[in-house]
Amino acid sequence: MSDALPSYPESTTEAPFAQVSAALAAGTRPDVGNVLEGRVEPPREDEIIPLPPLGSSERARLTTIGAAAIRAGHVGVVVLAGGMATRFGGVVKALVPVAEGRTFLDLKLADVRAIRAREGARVPFYCMTSFATHDAVAAALADVPDARAFPQFDATRLASDGTVFLGDDGRPSRYATGHGDLTFALRHHGVLESFRRAGGRILLMSNVDNLTATLDPAVIGAHLDAKKAITVEVAPKFPGDKGGAPARVDGVVQIVESFRFPASFDQDSIPVFNTNTLILDAEAIDRDVALTWFAVSKKVDGRVAWQLERLVGELTASLPTSLLRVEREGPDARFQPVKDLDDLPRQAPFILEVLRARDEGS
Repeated sequence: MSDALPSYPESTTEAPFAQVSAALAAGTRPDVGNVLEGRVEPPREDEIIPLPPLGSSERARLTTIGAAAIRAGHVGVVVLAGGMATRFGGVVKALVPVAEGRTFLDLKLADVRAIRAREGARVPFYCMTSFATHDAVAAALADVPDARAFPQFDATRLASDGTVFLGDDGRPSRYATGHGDLTFALRHHGVLESFRRAGGRILLMSNVDNLTATLDPAVIGAHLDAKKAITVEVAPKFPGDKGGAPARVDGVVQIVESFRFPASFDQDSIPVFNTNTLILDAEAIDRDVALTWFAVSKKVDGRVAWQLERLVGELTASLPTSLLRVEREGPDARFQPVKDLDDLPRQAPFILEVLRARDEGS
């Protein structure tokens, strides 16, 4: 099993991989334990708090609270730019041009620069990469003040018989182990320690492909107002939408990935879903938080491979969490992910329109 162990610093990693290997060797699917046990219910209506509309007095109040935190140097930004660089034809998504030669990473940085200038504040910018994206992203950030790339962890895939999965090149096939690496990687690389030592208290985390998830002081204010360790941005479901969503599991509000819901549970009974934009209390995540290793099958080189991943949303099962409902249409939209190259020309005009309006309104 040593070749199949991930490059994690935790000593507890060996057991989950050994269990999956043994299950596969015995002819058992290792993902049967992914489904939640216990009582699963939709969140109550009063547990989904709308972000107040633009121009409202409540939005202004939250903006004042959040702006003060930013000016005090309490806020940083984390962008998830890891993974395996496969959905965009083998190139690093963060460095794909969106418009006028500006990449996803450029636009994420532009948002932070604008906030720095407007508030006269230090806002550190962190990017979690993978072994497939790190060198390129780190090079792009090399001359950017107060910006840093740090890699998530990796592991070796398993074949259907429980042995190490070998790629077509005959070598063990590595993969990035999921955005659940975030808090572990922040701590392992000393990023969280340096952020907190400099006065940092709050991190806004978003996917690199969700450009409208900008650093809005009102969102930071809503997080502070809720007085919870985590705030998760949730958005209204449209017909056909699938994905993780907030639910009450044995009375605890948390994010549940779609594959974890029991077959008997009607996922359409939950009107919103997880955008994977989180506001995190730095002190609360500066500790070991138990996350589940989920067995997932993938097609690699035309064959079935198994890998174990952890998901950042599962932090909400252990830490007090608030749900912030955000828009996905109009000038206040905060969820417009671009998942592949086909999405880009269709979504880029709206995304750029929203970003320009925010620049002009700042």
